[in-house]
Amino acid sequence: MKWLIDLFSSSLGRKVVMALTGLFIILFLAVHLIGNLQLLKDDGGEAFNVYAYFMTHNPLIKIVSYVNYAFFIFHILWAIALTRKNREARGPQGYAIKNSKGIWSSRNMGILGTIILAFLIIHMRQFWGEMHFGSVPLKTYGDHEVKDLYLIVGAAFKEWWYVALYSLAMIAIAFHLWHGFESAFQTLGLNHMKYNPVISFVGKTFSIVVPALFALIPIVMFFV
Repeated sequence: MKWLIDLFSSSLGRKVVMALTGLFIILFLAVHLIGNLQLLKDDGGEAFNVYAYFMTHNPLIKIVSYVNYAFFIFHILWAIALTRKNREARGPQGYAIKNSKGIWSSRNMGILGTIILAFLIIHMRQFWGEMHFGSVPLKTYGDHEVKDLYLIVGAAFKEWWYVALYSLAMIAIAFHLWHGFESAFQTLGLNHMKYNPVISFVGKTFSIVVPALFALIPIVMFFV
């Protein structure tokens, strides 16, 4: 057990934790996007409401969701701890020479993470909080009476400030993924000269396409 504690208290161990939780979050983003795209169907919100009902009532999905929340929190706290450790290692003066040629997203992961964290707090309050503790009207589809979460989302996406915040957060996530996707594979040793170009291509494509589609949803709903 001591070797495990020593591993995760080391610099490498902390990076491994960041990589593992980061890859899980990447998987979550892909699944979450599929669900959110149901918002664009011209069916009065039925597809999205049915999807939301399934995601909140399936026991397995609920367990995965709670694990995901834990990973999000763990990823953020670990990132803060890792940033502090890196600053302590550099000392109060920092490095005498800073690498100005480094990737911007890599050098500013803390700023990007702060923007994403602020968005997540507001986003969870706006939707998760309303879903569990708000007075959400009900709709009946077949034999099921479900909460009309489409109504809540539609109202939020008619607020220009929220659409702007959502879009800004997606830009921050895109930069975060641009560095983090490929870095996670390198940290876990899942890189090889033969496959690195593929990993790089998939990572960069994912970091552009997924946040862009997420941002597209509120923009479309705002103007429609």
